[in-house]
Amino acid sequence: MSFLTPPIGPEDHVVTASGCAVTLVEFGDYECPICGQAQPVVRTVLRRLQDRMTFAFRHFPLIESRPRAMSAALAAEAAGLQGEYWSMHEALFKHRDALELDDLVGYARELGLDMHRFMSDLDSDACLARVRRDFTSAARSGVTGTPTFFIDGLRYDGPRDVDSMVNALERAMEGVQAFRENGI
Repeated sequence: MSFLTPPIGPEDHVVTASGCAVTLVEFGDYECPICGQAQPVVRTVLRRLQDRMTFAFRHFPLIESRPRAMSAALAAEAAGLQGEYWSMHEALFKHRDALELDDLVGYARELGLDMHRFMSDLDSDACLARVRRDFTSAARSGVTGTPTFFIDGLRYDGPRDVDSMVNALERAMEGVQAFRENGI
């Protein structure tokens, strides 16, 4: 069994509800076709459980087989420095077959980002360090491919359809609730 290392922290990009009962973490790659297929599932899971869960995305760009994955991850981080991480995240998955530098610049323009700052941040040590931190977390957590999911810090290897993931998250919530109520 693999455990998420390190656990979710303040440096993670998260979509969260206050007082949430469970976390879902995805290690992904913007150029990965399977990650692209997983995004509608993740969005639907988030809609269904939005008031009871936290979702975090961590970068695991597989650059040997996906040459634009690192640039895309850096673009997400550069957008994040302007408060538009999740908007860029969605744009990158929506256009995962168009991740050349000109494409990334176009998405940043569409989001209304400060282009001078975006270009500077795209090449910054800060963005690179952030992606490397996520990559190191993946390695420490036993991740070898994308997408890989963790529910409350434990690797989830079950089916990746909406109902299966919602059921797994709800079971995790029940466990948290039982612990809170009974100290189990």
